[in-house]
Amino acid sequence: MAAYWIVWVPLLPFLTGLLIGVLHFGQWLDGERHEKITARMSVWSMAVSTLLVLSYLIADLSGMQVDAQVYGSWLSNSRFSIDFSLQSSGFNLAVASVFALLLLIVMRFSVNYLHREAGFHRFFFMLNGFAAAMLLLVLSGNALFTFVGWEVAGVCSYGLIAYAYDRPVAAHNATRVFVTNRIGDGGFIVGIALALLWLDSADWHVINTSVTELDRGDATLLALCFSLAAFAKSAQIPFTPWLARAMEGPTPSSAIFYGGVMTHAGVFLVIQLQPLFTQTPVVMLLLALVGAITAIYSYWIGLSQTDIKSSQIFAASTQLGVMFLECGLGFWTLAFWHLCAHVVMRCYLLLTAPSILHVTHTQPIKPVPERWARCHSAFVVSLQRGWLEQALDWLVVKPVQRLSKDMCTIDQRIIDPLLGSPAPAIKAVASLAQREEQKMGANLHSDEDSFAQGSGLAGKLAQWSAALMSWFEYHFILRGLGKNSIQLGRQLGHAANRFEQLLLSPRYLVLFVIITLMVALGYAA
Repeated sequence: MAAYWIVWVPLLPFLTGLLIGVLHFGQWLDGERHEKITARMSVWSMAVSTLLVLSYLIADLSGMQVDAQVYGSWLSNSRFSIDFSLQSSGFNLAVASVFALLLLIVMRFSVNYLHREAGFHRFFFMLNGFAAAMLLLVLSGNALFTFVGWEVAGVCSYGLIAYAYDRPVAAHNATRVFVTNRIGDGGFIVGIALALLWLDSADWHVINTSVTELDRGDATLLALCFSLAAFAKSAQIPFTPWLARAMEGPTPSSAIFYGGVMTHAGVFLVIQLQPLFTQTPVVMLLLALVGAITAIYSYWIGLSQTDIKSSQIFAASTQLGVMFLECGLGFWTLAFWHLCAHVVMRCYLLLTAPSILHVTHTQPIKPVPERWARCHSAFVVSLQRGWLEQALDWLVVKPVQRLSKDMCTIDQRIIDPLLGSPAPAIKAVASLAQREEQKMGANLHSDEDSFAQGSGLAGKLAQWSAALMSWFEYHFILRGLGKNSIQLGRQLGHAANRFEQLLLSPRYLVLFVIITLMVALGYAA
């Protein structure tokens, strides 16, 4: 069986999601009357993808497959080459088969579950994108393309947590989850950079086989970077709180994202890098400690949960912690089977959560053991989820916010005056606004050609640019388009103001700091 065709496993859901997105954006797919078209495209493409990957798995078990299929070089120079390749055998193919089968089941389940929902087509657009991303993640033979799937899955996760975007809680939780996972992504990026720097390759096979050539310290740093990415994606301590926030999305997305597939991507990454972690006993110890602490924490917090989705998700977090513990202790085969079994079980339990509530609505919740029920302080700790999220806010979020405010103040009070800023906006507006003023009888500018003034180099550049734009607008736009240009100018002005406010927001200032630190780390290396 030719390994070349395995590229269609992630490509089919990607093309389907892209088609649904384009048709829905163009309003060719909209409302209940087109639900069948979206559902059939999604289910059938996922079914073909699943059958294809299962056929490759059968061929692999029969000894008919090769390790990887290279489709071409994405980037190459005199030092290294980054190829687009997909694994068509072994561990990657087995995990891809389980994930594809669950994705197909959830996609079919969602057809009925989301019937007549306002965001039906939007949901399937993101679910298809997520399916393509996860299949690329587990099948990719190169760390760079694994990271592409890693990121696209995170974006789809954001969209489905904020599925009910008109609810402030859903939008806030989606943003919180998205930002938290970016911390782990930073570790992934640094890991890829170090692999290219030290091993001249980002290929998973090369990383695993060449790790013995690295110094113990270099191998430990490389393993730490990838373990940070795994901890964040699989909601290990201290990243555990984001998992409960992700339950704002619809039940099918909760089942496949956080119960079934995406949260296990961190465990998958660790198992895939087994030779690397085996060479670093310190990181193995870290995996075991973090997994054990997460399992104990999640179990304790789960005892006080009163809604079924929160109970299930803390149970899932407990199991994920046990998987990391197994990896840290060197039980790699056990961790693999634990991953596959838990994916299926947790996905099923979350999918059936509404039915379980319907069947058991008259039955009381099973009480905790009597000796624990008397521990009131422990109950408060469990109820408050150990104040972990509040502690992280105090230690990380608030200092970064204060830093961003200080940077903004320095920018406004020191940097702008030193560089020279344009005069007040009323004297630096474009000629479109001047014409509007004249029509209202508010001719504020006696000299039509000198309407902008500035100080310093930046001010003079702004003045000259404004004069050029004024001449262009007056001779080519105002005389040709009339009041439609004025409306367009207003819209562009509002858009520019919104864009400037967006750039001044704390998250972009924090991003600048992170990029600066990464560049400094690159120079140090």
